[in-house]
Amino acid sequence: MDKIISSIQNPLIKETIKLKQKKYRLLNKAFLVEGEHLVKEAYDKGLIDKVFYVDDFEFKNVDAYLVSAEVMKAMTGVLSNQGVLAICKYPKNTVEFNRVLLLDNLQDPGNMGTLIRSAVAFGFETIVAEDSVDFFNEKVIRATQGAIFKVNLISENLKDFISRNKQITFYTTDLKSDNLLKDIVLEDKLIGVILGNEGSGVRRDLIELVGKSFKLEIKNMESLNVGVAGSIIMYEISKRSV
Repeated sequence: MDKIISSIQNPLIKETIKLKQKKYRLLNKAFLVEGEHLVKEAYDKGLIDKVFYVDDFEFKNVDAYLVSAEVMKAMTGVLSNQGVLAICKYPKNTVEFNRVLLLDNLQDPGNMGTLIRSAVAFGFETIVAEDSVDFFNEKVIRATQGAIFKVNLISENLKDFISRNKQITFYTTDLKSDNLLKDIVLEDKLIGVILGNEGSGVRRDLIELVGKSFKLEIKNMESLNVGVAGSIIMYEISKRSV
């Protein structure tokens, strides 16, 4: 039987727990995933560096460590974990710019997770975020249900990205816009959509820089949750774009 790690003070365990903090994720270019489904997704992508498990671990050719239930609880921070956790390397991005989602100061992990899932579902191959919740935040990862491994994720200044990619036609969402999405003619294959902060939306300097904006036609409400609105927008564009 494998030797079990039963102390939270074990150096490897202490270093692993640090990855719950963004600064250590950035420093190590690594993040944590929990549960059988997400660990398998990471394994299939070849991203796993180390695995920690309580009862059993079936995958081959990775460093695996048997840990006690108490140690697993300390690493996951949840009472009812699935008994497996992995350290994963940051995925390498490929250049896929047919449809791009840009996020300006998005702060809620649930919204980020929803938008990543919807981006994958509706063919937005790349997500670029500035001043937003970390893509590899544990709540974001859980909310993506594995979609985190199926999209290019870039943290960059949005103005810089826009200026470097003039071949893309960018649109911003704007509740003050006179244009409705349903009336926009999408003639360009390369399309970028910019969504903004949950409370304040896309900042005005970005709206002015892009010069193309729209809003959704909705009834009985002033606005929608950004995760819901962004998902509807990506779905509509996926149906209509060439």
